[in-house]
Amino acid sequence: MNKTNYHSHCSFCDGRAPLEDFVKVAIAEGFTAYGVSSHAPLPFATHWSMEWEQMDDYLSECNRLKKKYAGQIELYVGLEIDYLNEESNPSIARFRELPLDYRIGSVHMLYDDNGDVVDIDCPSDVFRKLVDEHFGGDLVRVVHLYYDKLLRMIELGGFDILGHADKIHYNADCYRPGMLDEAWYDSLMHTYFSEIARRGYMVEINTKAYHQLGTFYPNERYWMLLKELGIRVLVNSDAHYPDRISNGRLEALQALRAVGYTTVMELHGGQWEEAPIGY
Repeated sequence: MNKTNYHSHCSFCDGRAPLEDFVKVAIAEGFTAYGVSSHAPLPFATHWSMEWEQMDDYLSECNRLKKKYAGQIELYVGLEIDYLNEESNPSIARFRELPLDYRIGSVHMLYDDNGDVVDIDCPSDVFRKLVDEHFGGDLVRVVHLYYDKLLRMIELGGFDILGHADKIHYNADCYRPGMLDEAWYDSLMHTYFSEIARRGYMVEINTKAYHQLGTFYPNERYWMLLKELGIRVLVNSDAHYPDRISNGRLEALQALRAVGYTTVMELHGGQWEEAPIGY
């Protein structure tokens, strides 16, 4: 029944409970596989990412739980790694050398003209203020900066799954309603997803915001394009609370079937495989 999830956070980063609490809920809900993907360390401290000093404890706890719950659920350890710049991204040796089962590549932050880091993964009202204060209200430029970073991350590699592939779309459309229907944006999306397909990455259908905002990442309007391009997909909840690990999962699976997908990717026995959609 496709009860898997590989994008999850816990108290090692900005998740709201210890990892074991997530594992217990996953087992209770009948999940066959579950992965944790804490926010990887950055060159500076944030309230939402790990520190390098935590890495050994993180890996040790994941391995402890793998052994403790062996036979009840398959547990996997990953990281969600940001593309920040050329020195901090999923492709660097320090991340590649970690004993992880998989890696998620994401973009959450941009640089403004002063070289300051701007976290654009925020509520829409905060996003509006950031665009106005740091980028002179030039939304189109901000959108291009975001996808430029994603395209560079895709070029460099070092990850398996593209995290919340177009997360900016919700905030951008709140800032300028109708932007998603503009020709330049549609063209940008076709270029972007075509490059993802050419490189062979898996794309998660991120369900975190579905119940709250009524949207998936990537936007459902592009799922037919993903299918046509042969992009492999998996459904992840990006859960920060144990009771939200299934949020939007059923709706996403049903919507995938509606556009012609018959399988999703699942990690079993340490190998990615296509699993029939059971809904």
